[in-house]
Amino acid sequence: MNALYSLLFVFLLVLIPLFGVDAAHLRSIFGVCIPMTAFIIFLVGFIYKVITWARSAVPFRIPTTGGQFKSFDPVLFPQNKLDCPQTGAQTFFRMVLEVFAFRSLFRNTAVSLHENNGPVVAYKSSKWLWLFAITFHYSFFIVALRHLRLFLEPIPFFVHGLEFVDGILQIGAPTMYLTDAGLVLGVLLLLGRRLINPRINYISYASDFFPLFLILAVALSGIYMRYYAKVDIMAIKELTMGLVTFHYHVPDAITAPFFVHVFLVSVLMAYFPFSKLMHMPGVFLSPTRNMPNDTRAKHHVNPWNDPKIMAHAYADYEKEFGVPMAEAGLPLDNPENGVPHDEADA
Repeated sequence: MNALYSLLFVFLLVLIPLFGVDAAHLRSIFGVCIPMTAFIIFLVGFIYKVITWARSAVPFRIPTTGGQFKSFDPVLFPQNKLDCPQTGAQTFFRMVLEVFAFRSLFRNTAVSLHENNGPVVAYKSSKWLWLFAITFHYSFFIVALRHLRLFLEPIPFFVHGLEFVDGILQIGAPTMYLTDAGLVLGVLLLLGRRLINPRINYISYASDFFPLFLILAVALSGIYMRYYAKVDIMAIKELTMGLVTFHYHVPDAITAPFFVHVFLVSVLMAYFPFSKLMHMPGVFLSPTRNMPNDTRAKHHVNPWNDPKIMAHAYADYEKEFGVPMAEAGLPLDNPENGVPHDEADA
């Protein structure tokens, strides 16, 4: 039902600009006012979220680790510098691989329960989710960069390079871009995973389905414009350059499919800062990723500690409670702390 509600809501979003432009003739509203308002909401909301996260206190070192910590015997116990980084440089390389290669998702494993002579939990590699995710994200990123040609004059050289590489397997005219197919395929696969897998479907809310359906609608409307509707690209360039230079003008040659596409993009921009899509900047501010695991090498003081309360080191704790610890059979760093005072004096 969550998927159905999300799909119906996206369908209603498609109908709004169709009626607003064709029936109500609100071309300036859908061509200028809504996109500019959405961009302002996106920018302000994005900055506000990032500043809020950056100002949040992180009193403890809580990096997620999955490998051997730096040992006194590096021969027998070599450190895993990416899964258990101890320095800033090691953490930096871990973040680079996380952001650009989705390394933690690549190492993802699937869990299954088998009934062979009793329940047995089995783990196996699960690379398909990583493949779907990286295809979707990189396709989306390249498509967004290619759209810079509509907002910049002259067009940057890297945009021409991206268009050449993206359309290297030219099929028909206009050129079919690989990222157009990759974006749609990636969204469909991620959406199908939530619909088909009963465990993922059970924990999926409308907030999980809606952005996928919305991004799919944005991609399909853009593909429809490029390959079927054949909109006037020069008129669109005139409109977008007017938005950038604050000289607003909506050419008459622009047709309804463009307004549908722009309205869906505007909804996505306005929705972005308040949704789960904010994981894009969030990964840079996640203490489970951006902090080195150096708690055994350095002493970190909790900034929330009351300055009136004196710290009680373990050595002092062992001196105070060494006797009952020894009687309970607990190991002591200093065995002398486990000897009663009268025996020690004697």
